[in-house]
Amino acid sequence: MDSKSIIMIAYYFPPEGNAAVYRPMRFLKGLVKEGWSATVICCQPYQYERYDPEILAQVPSATRIIRVKGRDPWRAFQTWRGVRIENKLATSSAEEVRQVIGGHHAPWRSRLRELVRRAEACLYRPDMSSGWIRPTTREAIGACRHDRPKVIWATIGPLSAGVVAYRTSVATEVPYVLDFRDPWGLDYYAEEVRRPNWAKKIDNRLISRMFERAQAVVFMFESVAERYMQTFPAVLQRSKIHIIPNGFEGEVESFAHATGDFCKILYAGTLSTYRYDSLLEGLVQLKRKAPERFAKLHLQFVGEGFRELSERVECLQLGDVVDIRPSVVHAEVCRLQREAHALLVLGRTSARKGHELVAGAKLFSYLQAGRPIIGIVPHDETRRILSRVGAQLIADANDSTEVVAAFEKLLDAWSKRVLEGLVPNRASCEAYSSERQIVDLIAALDGTLSSRGLTAGVSVAQRLQ
Repeated sequence: MDSKSIIMIAYYFPPEGNAAVYRPMRFLKGLVKEGWSATVICCQPYQYERYDPEILAQVPSATRIIRVKGRDPWRAFQTWRGVRIENKLATSSAEEVRQVIGGHHAPWRSRLRELVRRAEACLYRPDMSSGWIRPTTREAIGACRHDRPKVIWATIGPLSAGVVAYRTSVATEVPYVLDFRDPWGLDYYAEEVRRPNWAKKIDNRLISRMFERAQAVVFMFESVAERYMQTFPAVLQRSKIHIIPNGFEGEVESFAHATGDFCKILYAGTLSTYRYDSLLEGLVQLKRKAPERFAKLHLQFVGEGFRELSERVECLQLGDVVDIRPSVVHAEVCRLQREAHALLVLGRTSARKGHELVAGAKLFSYLQAGRPIIGIVPHDETRRILSRVGAQLIADANDSTEVVAAFEKLLDAWSKRVLEGLVPNRASCEAYSSERQIVDLIAALDGTLSSRGLTAGVSVAQRLQ
């Protein structure tokens, strides 16, 4: 056995460029710097969500990458159909796009779509990537026998990655560590909500076996760990828990006042599961209250899931200050952050169970950027982190008047060129650097007690305060 060899099970991996790849990439590079060797087993998808080959170039050269494609005709068909629709919309007129979207939301289509989703929730378990489990487990077992690693590390989601680690460990007796990026198994995802009780019981038994056998379990926040402790009290031992939040690679950037005649605010990433109703209401109120100041704003949205936002912006006549663009590669996002005067972060929709337990990955990129951050958020992990780092532009997602006040405070600082006074505390932001987190990860991989475990006797509500 190689005392510094690891097999990483990461469903998402470059050249995929979505938010899920950055955490395993940071830790992979950190482990290699500490002298570890790694084999990464990842998915070869039918289509990348956000293709970014520049990130692939950052993978340490000695890393062996095994890509596994799960054979799934239904998902292959859905991918083909999605590409076909996107291509059609891209070449259609505005009126044709409205007709297509209108037909997509017709009542009979919505009912049919919901029936299909319920069938998928029953058949694809523990998640939609379940077809990837069997071939990946075969590859992982072979890699264990070839590399003789010290440990298997699985980043979750999807939950299927953890199932691969569990089954591989049973077959090879190599210990494994689970790293939960999101609260899988807690009815957080729509497919879990749709699942009938009999299927949930089966999935919970599988998760229980995964927790019971794991050498260590990593969660990003204490509130999430506490919720899992409540749901799986008999199998999730407090001594196994390690708290390693999301983070960023490198140092916090120094503030420099961006140029331009407009106060530029950037939102980068997906929007489909985030709420922006109070943001738009606040912009409408600001436009009515102070039209000249409002005209100095320039909000730029870059990423995916903006179709409904675009319709609302047009309806509310906010198009003169809101610019919506498709996703770009990570390097371009970094450039846009440096050119922005402030960065915008939103909270998840309240209808989503467990929305208060998570913070979007973009937040940690923002902490590194050395820019003022506007947080329009409920009482959730995002708000707690913003408060911890001293962010001064936090508005309640349920109060549009607070949104107006946050924009007014930003515009005042921008016009007086004193934006540096609104930048979060540098030392507090540096606590989220991956260079500081790698020590805690190695403790989990070594099977030693964490210096950042779960604090006893504190409720989830208290942790979010």
